[in-house]
Amino acid sequence: MSTVKENLRYSDSHEWVKVDGDIATIGISDYAQHALGDIVYVDMPEVGDEVTAGEDFGAVESVKAASDLISPVSGEVVEINEALEDEPELVNKDAFENWIIKVRLSDPGEVDALLDAAAYAKLCEE
Repeated sequence: MSTVKENLRYSDSHEWVKVDGDIATIGISDYAQHALGDIVYVDMPEVGDEVTAGEDFGAVESVKAASDLISPVSGEVVEINEALEDEPELVNKDAFENWIIKVRLSDPGEVDALLDAAAYAKLCEE
């Protein structure tokens, strides 16, 4: 059974978002890292890049699959998790601690359109 954290919002493409002020921290869900298996590479945007809700911002590659990362929100990338460049497998160890990017939100209202923990857990059961 995958872990779903109550204090986060989720996209139906299995990214999670934690909002703190106007900064959104984005990662992939525990469900997604389990489905992918052993992660060997995380492709991330550059600091200063713009991401758009519903559009690719990178990819996660595992020994068995590659999956695009779809941004759940829009804004400017203010930080990337540089540890993942050398140790992408950290996402498998803890998908919530090992976030991928942080974004300054351009439209905080987009967060309201995302799934809450209960709705995301139900999606994962389907």
